Amino acid sequence: MKRFSSTISRLYAFIYLRGFKIWTSYKTQVILNILSWIIPVFTYYFVGTSFGQGFVSYIGVRNYTAFIVIGLAFQGYVSSVITTISGRMRSEQLFGTIEYYMLSPTGVFGMMIYSTVWGFILNTINTVAIVSIGIYLGVSFLGANLVGAFIIIVELLVSTLGLSMIAGGIIMVVKQGNPISFFFTTVTALLSGTVFPVKVLPYYARLISYAIPLTPALDGLRLALLKGASLHALYSYFIVLLLFDLVLIPLGFLVYKLGFDYARKKGTLSEY
Repeated sequence: MKRFSSTISRLYAFIYLRGFKIWTSYKTQVILNILSWIIPVFTYYFVGTSFGQGFVSYIGVRNYTAFIVIGLAFQGYVSSVITTISGRMRSEQLFGTIEYYMLSPTGVFGMMIYSTVWGFILNTINTVAIVSIGIYLGVSFLGANLVGAFIIIVELLVSTLGLSMIAGGIIMVVKQGNPISFFFTTVTALLSGTVFPVKVLPYYARLISYAIPLTPALDGLRLALLKGASLHALYSYFIVLLLFDLVLIPLGFLVYKLGFDYARKKGTLSEY
């Protein structure tokens, strides 16, 4: 009971006090965040309509609006969650408070886990906003396999958490310029099938795209949400994402621990 109460208190502190309350206190930032969610949807919507259905069909997409709504909604999960831990570590280094977490009951690993929760919540708001705009633009989710979509989303978030831990471990060593965060917040939009099918990419680019968990996740989500594919039809996507999870979570913990131990040994943990 005491442990449960402690967990609730920490969730309240990280989600409400350090997450929602700080976020909403900067009204301009909130407005800009919302615009950054909405504008890309309309941008690609008008791009798709300007090219015409002939071009859209040529690249193998039946409904381009539905295609990009799913892509933009869930690519945001990956890019934002990956930067959550490294961003939090960077902030604590700048504020000179990271050493306090070493001495607190929460610990550095606790801070890492609790910090990601607010990132998940904010991205859920982002996803709901984009999907709502998609419905306004005529995208239909009638007959969607919500159970299958939920399984894929959970598996995607688990693998993304592993990547986020890798980014956090690296930022403790390099301080600035994180290649993991850069790759998964910028290159994934190009390579993972966010705004156009992966099959139109050159062969070697496709090979890289298949090494990104977002690629099979988006394919599976489009089948589940737009076509109502059965759990059996989504089985291969479940397995592929599970393999990503089994590799990335242990690797993430290892890199995070190695980065933390290296910075602490060198005495550079709080340097920025």
